[in-house]
Amino acid sequence: HVQLVESGGGSVQAGGSLTLSCEVSGSADNLRYMAWFRQAPGKEREAVAAIYDRIVTKTYYADSVKGRFTISRDNDKHSLTLQMNTLVPEDTAMYYCAARSQLGVVPPLVETSYDRWGQGTQVTVS
Repeated sequence: HVQLVESGGGSVQAGGSLTLSCEVSGSADNLRYMAWFRQAPGKEREAVAAIYDRIVTKTYYADSVKGRFTISRDNDKHSLTLQMNTLVPEDTAMYYCAARSQLGVVPPLVETSYDRWGQGTQVTVS
């Protein structure tokens, strides 16, 4: 059974950086899609970045974070990272790690593509 645990959130000033990590317990080999989503107070959860990892690696980003955020995955597939640079107050949200445990091709930045979720880690930018 796959479990996801996020870490690395915190408070930072605008222009600063944070690195979020997501540790995967259980079998990670079939998790071809993994992603970061975020939810700000009063808003719906939205995709931030996703990664597809099978033979070739593909990354996908929301327009709002392109050029500032980088998603990556360790070779052993048990850790997902989101490097966040040049943070702005609009990045303030709870950030969630997500994974897809089923096979198949899906849109990578869509919430319903994922069936495993972490508990979230708070990021606050002031």
